[in-house]
Amino acid sequence: MRAVQYLSVGGGPEVVEIPTPDPGPGQIRLEVTAAGLCHSDWFVMGLPAEQYAYGLPLTLGHEGVGVVDALGAGVTGVAEGDPVAVYGPWGCGLCHACARGAENYCPRAGSLGIAPPGLGAPGALAEHLIVDDVRHLVPLGDLDPVATVSLTDAGLTPYHAIVSSLSALPAGSTAVVIGAGGLGHVGIQILRAITGATVIALDISEEKLALAKDVGAHHALPSNAEAVDAIREMTGGVGAQAVFDFVGATPTLEIARQSVALDGVVQIVGIGGGVMTTGFFATPFGASVRAPYWGMRSELMEVLDLARAGAIHVEVERYGIEQAPEAYQRLHDGAVRGRAVVVP
Repeated sequence: MRAVQYLSVGGGPEVVEIPTPDPGPGQIRLEVTAAGLCHSDWFVMGLPAEQYAYGLPLTLGHEGVGVVDALGAGVTGVAEGDPVAVYGPWGCGLCHACARGAENYCPRAGSLGIAPPGLGAPGALAEHLIVDDVRHLVPLGDLDPVATVSLTDAGLTPYHAIVSSLSALPAGSTAVVIGAGGLGHVGIQILRAITGATVIALDISEEKLALAKDVGAHHALPSNAEAVDAIREMTGGVGAQAVFDFVGATPTLEIARQSVALDGVVQIVGIGGGVMTTGFFATPFGASVRAPYWGMRSELMEVLDLARAGAIHVEVERYGIEQAPEAYQRLHDGAVRGRAVVVP
């Protein structure tokens, strides 16, 4: 089968032929119908050798949907032909976090060698994908796989961050979204769907600011030195009750730090490598700073329900598997509107 792999540290993604895997006991094989590309993939491929810990060769792709096409011994709960989405942050399944569906915060996964698909385990950028356990599948129903696949990360990740901040976002509140790209443009829609907040979007790209307005942002501003004053002016000097930074670079974190309100919350979602100073005399009294990771399985179900209701959608650019390296380059260059999706 064809797969998109990272073969050597410092190299780029390549399309290769590898054997089609067979599912072992308890495993499920999917015929992949769509796989999403993410900036996290470039983060992994950009790591130096001394920091890289994902194994080589690595089949990329941590956003995946497909149709069940083979079952390992003992598998129940799904049948061949079922369309499913893959819940990516795999955990041990036995600890307290996993018992409540929060495998994204499993404290044992690393020590047990359990890794998400595309981030250690073979990923979804291939014609077939092995899923380790039926609990890591969510029914897709009649949702379009190409339009839906990015919700497994680009929808789930902002949803998890926003849901954990709901107490700060009643009617009359303000939410700032920094970065209106793949995750941010979905985050804007989620904020509009489940909160009463006024949404202010920031980005350095005019195209992404236009996208932010298209998907429901009340205001769209350049992410520059004037952004903090503009936010303060719009909020009567109070600041934003919640700031969601989908970039995570030092300049954007500084905007977040200076624009969050008293007793507000900053959610650092992006992995841009910045570090934010917090504490007395650095952030407003009562303000909290959080670095959320992915989301819970039940939250993925809720995200898909929002999509079924027409409340959220992902702007998608579609590519064939042979075009995946080109799609990755466009993603790296910031040229993708929304998310890039590969259809094997």
